[in-house]
Amino acid sequence: MGRAHEVRAKKIAETNAAKSALYNRASKEIYMAAKSGVPDPNDNLALRSAIDKWKSEHVTRDVIDRAIAKAKNNDASAYVPGRYEGFGPSGVAFMVDTLTDNEKRAFSAIRAAFTHHGGKLGNSGCVAFNFTVLGVLEFDSDKTVEDIENDLILNDIDVQNVDKVDNSVQVQVTPAAFEKAKKQIEDDFGITDFTEAQVTYVPNGGLVSLSDDDKEKVQNLIDSLDEIEDVQAVYHNADL
Repeated sequence: MGRAHEVRAKKIAETNAAKSALYNRASKEIYMAAKSGVPDPNDNLALRSAIDKWKSEHVTRDVIDRAIAKAKNNDASAYVPGRYEGFGPSGVAFMVDTLTDNEKRAFSAIRAAFTHHGGKLGNSGCVAFNFTVLGVLEFDSDKTVEDIENDLILNDIDVQNVDKVDNSVQVQVTPAAFEKAKKQIEDDFGITDFTEAQVTYVPNGGLVSLSDDDKEKVQNLIDSLDEIEDVQAVYHNADL
């Protein structure tokens, strides 16, 4: 069928694999959040936050509803959270969060990914100091940075940073202020669609500058980790 068909088929397979991995991560996190309390986002803050997070990643309503239904039906599945820290090419700091029903499988797969892509797993805490936990909200708006920052501060929201590139705004707040900040932005600026809405790990200070060759190596490691079924999130401080 020719090279063009092979390339298209490979891209379709990669897209489907990425979507499947995304839906799997979303399903597990929403399921665990629903199991942690009442399986209703109106009465379960953790569940509501998980739903908002994955909706911003374009996870379908069907995937979300099935995960909640699974929790409502008292499914016996149990996932254990884990964290692995290490270094990628050029000393890039990595933190990898997992949610798994088989910790040995998760560890083996993550160690193999680091080894095969020029990285090395380290001890717990070896890179965590490179990151800060923050609530991150990204959305499109024609408002200025000053307008958004002043509005949030006047409403007693602990703003850490507001940045804008073209029409895309990123607001960083303390984790405790995340839900209040999200509602304030929705109410005051009419925002209903967030490109990111989650409490996550943000690199401290500057990012690690890389050559084009090392950028490719780091991206290959990220992609390899993302393909592991037990991996929930990958954090790094590379400037890609």
